[in-house]
Order: sequence, then C-alpha cells, then structure tokens
Amino acid sequence: MPTNCKHRSLGRMIIVLAALCGGAAWAQAPKVTPSGMDVPRYVSLKYGEVNARVGPDEAHRLLWIYKAKGLPVQVVAETREWRRICDPEGNLAWVHKRTTDGRRTAMRVQPTPLPLRAQPKAGARISAYLAGRATANLDRCEKGWCKLKLDGESGWAPQTEIWGAAPQVQCKE
Repeated sequence: MPTNCKHRSLGRMIIVLAALCGGAAWAQAPKVTPSGMDVPRYVSLKYGEVNARVGPDEAHRLLWIYKAKGLPVQVVAETREWRRICDPEGNLAWVHKRTTDGRRTAMRVQPTPLPLRAQPKAGARISAYLAGRATANLDRCEKGWCKLKLDGESGWAPQTEIWGAAPQVQCKE
C-alpha cells in the first residue's frame, strides 16, 4: 500500500508540473487582439490626411493631422475600430483603422540621403538613393538588411538606417 501512495503522489506531481509548464507556455502566447494580428506591427497611413486623437473615439480631442500618405507607423495597441500608433517622430496617437494600410513602408528619418545597395552587403554597388526624410515601400528584411522599392528603383539598406523595420516597440509612454 505505501508503494501505491508513492506512485499516486508522483502522478499528481507530474500532473501539477505539466499544468505549470503548460501555463507558462500559455502566458507567453501572443496577445489576442481584436484584429487577430500581432502587436506591435507596422502599417502605413492610407490617406494624405489622417486625424490623430488622444483616445480611441471620434469624441476624443484631435491632437494633429498627419499629412503624409504612406507614412510608416507601428501599431502598439488596438480596439475593434481604432489603432494606437507610434510614428517616426516618437509620437503616440489613436487613428481609425480605416485610415491604415497593411502595406509596409519604411522611412529614412535622417535628413541625409541613404545609398541603396544592389545586394545586402556594405561593399555592394550603389543602385539608388533614398532621400532624407523620404519613404519607400518595404519589400522584406533579412539578416539586418531591408529591400526597399521606390519609383521603379530598388535596393538594400541596413535595417538600422531606416524606420519601420525594427521588431521592438518604438515608442515609450
């Protein structure tokens, strides 16, 4: 009989450990959002004028109006209809979901032009330049380099030289 009790105790301990491990995995699961998409994530502004508000509702005070179609922004929170975004200047605001576009863009935040390379390596031939403070379509990123496309030209830029590609949250509250 004592042996049977030991096996029961061991069995319970295994079940408890499995539950704890499963719970830890569950706690690290991606945050469920109303859109079903990850947060943070990048999108771009769909229109040439987008209202930025203090909160997620038309009744909230207007902070400013973005006047930059295609501006890359990072969604850091969301409700069913609204997205809290971080912009390249480090500002946080709420915009309506209909004013964002899933197409990715990136921005050269610095005022100086950025050489775009024919291949994703520092010594590669320069194929184009991205003007300072300009945006381009973001095709993909790999191994610290991002392929940008703009006006029929394309090239690779170091991920650290553009805004709109870093995986971590870009704005702090």
